[in-house]
Amino acid sequence: MFLPAFIYSLGADIILAYLNEKNRPYSAQDVFGNLQKEHGFGKTAVVKALEYLAQEGKIKEKVYGKQKIYFADQSQFPDVSDSDLRDMDSRIADLSGQVQSASHSCRQLDAELKELLSSLTTAEMMSKIQELKAECDRYRERLLKIKSAANHVTPEEREKVYKQRSLYVKEWKKRKRLATDMMGAVLEGYPKSKKQFLEEVGVETDEDHKVTVPNI
Repeated sequence: MFLPAFIYSLGADIILAYLNEKNRPYSAQDVFGNLQKEHGFGKTAVVKALEYLAQEGKIKEKVYGKQKIYFADQSQFPDVSDSDLRDMDSRIADLSGQVQSASHSCRQLDAELKELLSSLTTAEMMSKIQELKAECDRYRERLLKIKSAANHVTPEEREKVYKQRSLYVKEWKKRKRLATDMMGAVLEGYPKSKKQFLEEVGVETDEDHKVTVPNI
């Protein structure tokens, strides 16, 4: 069979070596996707190389509907006994355990590294301590000024203010409740909405001014 020189120049030998190394089925798209970045193969060149290798009997081809699958010729590999398969399964399980253990260790080390990177250095910690000391000194100075001031509010005066506040809040709530009840009675026979009623009579509510009755 005549072999165009450009097929091998585009990497049929590389594709053959790849399929033999991986020893698993691939579509032409898979081979193209896996080798294009490293070798710069074009999709058409990969398809032609696979077809040529299959025609030459160097790889096997299976057709599933409209898709073709290519894989290494298994006759080139030595037969594997059941004992060998069990040994390989055991080896795979052992390596899988090592991978899981290594992954766990990597995650722990990554967490430790992130914690260390987020921690303050000794110099940064000393600087922070000095800032906090200066802040404490400012608070002490402010406290001394407050204590030395002559216009302190006595406990009796403070209690009087609290009682007055409580009285005013109670009266506020009482009047608000009465106004709400009266307005509810009027609205029972009023043909328009509550909003229209308030606009017509010129009533402004606490809600209009974003005011809420404080707790006593």
